[in-house]
Amino acid sequence: MGRVSAQERREGVIRAAVAEFARTGYHGTSTAAIAKRVGVTQPYLFRLFPDKKAIFVAALVRSMEDTRLAFERAAEGAEGGEGVLQAMTNAYAQLISTSPETLLMQMQGYVAVAAAEAQGDDLIGEIVRAGWMRIWETVHQPLGADADKTASFFACGMLGNALTAIGLPASAWK
Repeated sequence: MGRVSAQERREGVIRAAVAEFARTGYHGTSTAAIAKRVGVTQPYLFRLFPDKKAIFVAALVRSMEDTRLAFERAAEGAEGGEGVLQAMTNAYAQLISTSPETLLMQMQGYVAVAAAEAQGDDLIGEIVRAGWMRIWETVHQPLGADADKTASFFACGMLGNALTAIGLPASAWK
């Protein structure tokens, strides 16, 4: 095997960080756990990222972008309003069933917004709000820019998120 580039190592750190932060949140996750998961030293983490917060932000951005891309890809291959709606619903269900850490990382991000803003730090809130708006637009346009359809889509999705996060299988609420 050849050497791993800094960019590839950075991607590995972000994926490891998503998995770790998704499980234990910002305050419950140590950089040692992230380093161990990815197979690097803590000092190496800090050559790639200036601090723990930067790692958290990168993980949060990645999880939101993975979600946005799942919707975008699903909409590209679908036809008609109901077809697009069903394709995006199926794509999201697939994403959170195969990569639940993507959902859980975003939920950790939502919690982190309130905690950070209570301490005067708006960065995480700005990132979450911008990411949310990108996801909204990615869904909204293929649904014919219909605000009610888009809101309904996200309302059902957030219900699914909450139930998934607490461990209820889809069969329990469908």
